[in-house]
Amino acid sequence: MEKFTQLTATAAPLMRQNVDTDVIISIDNLMSQPRAKLGYFAFAPWRFLADGEENPEFELNRPGFRDAQILIAGRNFGCGSSREMAVWALSGMGFRCMIAPGFGDIFANNCTKNGLLAISLPENRVNDLAHAAEQAAGDTSFTIDLETNIITSPKGDTIPFEIAAGDRDALLAGLDEIGKTLQHGNAIAAFQARDRLARPWIYGVTVA
Repeated sequence: MEKFTQLTATAAPLMRQNVDTDVIISIDNLMSQPRAKLGYFAFAPWRFLADGEENPEFELNRPGFRDAQILIAGRNFGCGSSREMAVWALSGMGFRCMIAPGFGDIFANNCTKNGLLAISLPENRVNDLAHAAEQAAGDTSFTIDLETNIITSPKGDTIPFEIAAGDRDALLAGLDEIGKTLQHGNAIAAFQARDRLARPWIYGVTVA
């Protein structure tokens, strides 16, 4: 997966509470759309009107926030079902980082496994960042630096954040679960060689 080291980008506020994964991507679209197209259908119940036209009142449809890569959200973002495809849909929209007072646990884990940085901050801090994003209206960027664990607002304010060491290392290196396993390729190969000798029948080898 793509490494996450530092991101300078527009931040968009979506300060709704308890946004669940079925709203992020509905089951109907999961059944009918390939992964590469899920981004278009993210937040479909809010993003589109009944006639299929874009809803101009939806926060992420506003001109300044269309190309945002940082999403500032309300508490308990990504709750509900465990579907990893919610993260795929957000990634398909272009998001690389989520900031909220809290996330659904499985959702947050899925973010890390797909190269998205999920940052939890106190609610007052998140509200301040959302306000700063509204004021910037997409004209001025935020910077998220995972190497220093610092968020820099458009006005130059700096906010430290914490993330589990293992998740941070995986994002900095661009390693998903498979990538982390392959780091131990030599040890795996050595085990298989020993095991092939000890239990040849497992490998379809006939011993004379």
